[in-house]
Amino acid sequence: MKLAYVTLTGRGGIDALLMQVVTGLEAEGLQLAGTVQSNIERPDRPRCDMDLRLLPDGPTVRISVDRGAEARGCRLDADALEQSVVWTTRALDRAEFLVVNKFGKQEAEGRGLAPTIAEALDRGLPVLVGVNGLNLPPFLEFSGGLAQALPPDPQVIRDWCLAARIKATAA
Repeated sequence: MKLAYVTLTGRGGIDALLMQVVTGLEAEGLQLAGTVQSNIERPDRPRCDMDLRLLPDGPTVRISVDRGAEARGCRLDADALEQSVVWTTRALDRAEFLVVNKFGKQEAEGRGLAPTIAEALDRGLPVLVGVNGLNLPPFLEFSGGLAQALPPDPQVIRDWCLAARIKATAA
């Protein structure tokens, strides 16, 4: 099983890191499936809008709901996330690698992209996942302790991805 994760503190840090890694992997010719997130700051809101780019060639989907400047609580658009899951799962048929921007609350509860991660691993595809500190314990439980932690270094992550791809295609 080739499963790695990266964690990084700071708002949007993992998203920017994975976006950089994915751009490089695409330039290397990897056939990717998955999601990368971009965060759009809004001067009139304390929190950003969240968009997912669906790999390899899918649309960009807004997964946050604007509940107003003073709203609290979850802003995730669960329907948009589930549509993204369907797209990503279908993209596995033509992929050699899965990238998941975040193992979040949905995944920690067994929903979201958790079944897609499991399916990719069952197919022998390498998987790279972004995980924040809050969801690290559920991710480690999900992975059965078999996931490899990678440092938040784009070159190290790229090298792991390329090596995992080679091993997966040789198997």
